[in-house]
Amino acid sequence: MAVHAHPDDESSKGAATMAKYVSEGVDVLVVTCTGGERGSILNPKLQGDKYIEEHIHEVRKKEMDEAREILGVRQEWLGFVDSGLPEGDPLPPLPGGCFALEDVDKAAGELVKQIRAFRPQVITTYDENGGYPHPDHIMTHKISMVAFEGAADAEKYPETEFGPAYQPQKLYYNQGFNRQRTEALHHALLDRGLESPYEDWLKRWNDSERVERTLTTHIPCAEFFEIRDKALIAHATQIDPDGGWFKVPMEIQKEVWPTEEYELAKSLVDTSLPEDDLFAGIRDNA
Repeated sequence: MAVHAHPDDESSKGAATMAKYVSEGVDVLVVTCTGGERGSILNPKLQGDKYIEEHIHEVRKKEMDEAREILGVRQEWLGFVDSGLPEGDPLPPLPGGCFALEDVDKAAGELVKQIRAFRPQVITTYDENGGYPHPDHIMTHKISMVAFEGAADAEKYPETEFGPAYQPQKLYYNQGFNRQRTEALHHALLDRGLESPYEDWLKRWNDSERVERTLTTHIPCAEFFEIRDKALIAHATQIDPDGGWFKVPMEIQKEVWPTEEYELAKSLVDTSLPEDDLFAGIRDNA
C-alpha cells in the first residue's frame, strides 16, 4: 500500500517500484488522501484553460484513473480536501475544512479502514517532513504512522466500525529525491557535456539546513522507468512533458542510478540493511 497526499504523487514517488512489483504479481493499492482540488495548473500548455480551472477536481480524478491503469495498481480515495500550498511571509492560514486541519486520530481512522480491508504487508508513505513541507504531505505522514499501529488496535478503532484488526509488517518512507541520486545524475550529465537541470536544486540544498536521510533500501527498477514517466505525464495539469522532470536522457538514468530509494521506518520482521526488496524479511517468513 502506497499512501500519498495528492493525485500525481504516486507517479512521481515510487512509481517504478510499484510497476515492478505489479509485474511480479504483487497486489498494489495506492491510497490518495485528497483530490488535489487546490493544486495549481503547473503545465504551461494548459494554463488559462477555463474548463480545467472550473472542473479541476474532475480533471485530476480522470488523470488519476489514467495513471492507475498505466501502473497496473488499484487506487482508493480517502476523500479529504486539498489544503493547498500556503505562500507568503507570514504564511496565510490554511483554509477551513482542509486535510491538514483534520483531527489526526480521526483522519487516521479512514486509513485504518483501508489497511484492514486491503491487509498490506508493506506500507510506503512520507517522512515527518513530508518529503517537502507541504501541509498535506506532513499530514499524510502523521495519519500513516497512527494508522500503522492503529490498524491492529481494536480498542482505539473498533472492529464493528473499522473492520477486523490487522497489523502490517513494514513501513517505509519514500526517499526518491535524495541528494546522492541528484549529485550522481548531475555529474553524469556534466561529464558527458550535457546541461544539468539539478544545479539550482543542489544550490538550494547547500543553502538549506535540510538533514540527509538514511537510505536503507534500494529497489532495482530501471526497466520500469518508462512506465513511471508515462504515468507521470498522464497527470497533464501537473506535469509539462517538455519540462525539467524529463531532462535526463533515459539511458543515463538507467546506467547511473537504476534504483528507487526508501527509508525503513518500522519493521516487525527481521531484516538486514541495506535491502533491495521491500519484502525483505517477509518473503523468508512466508
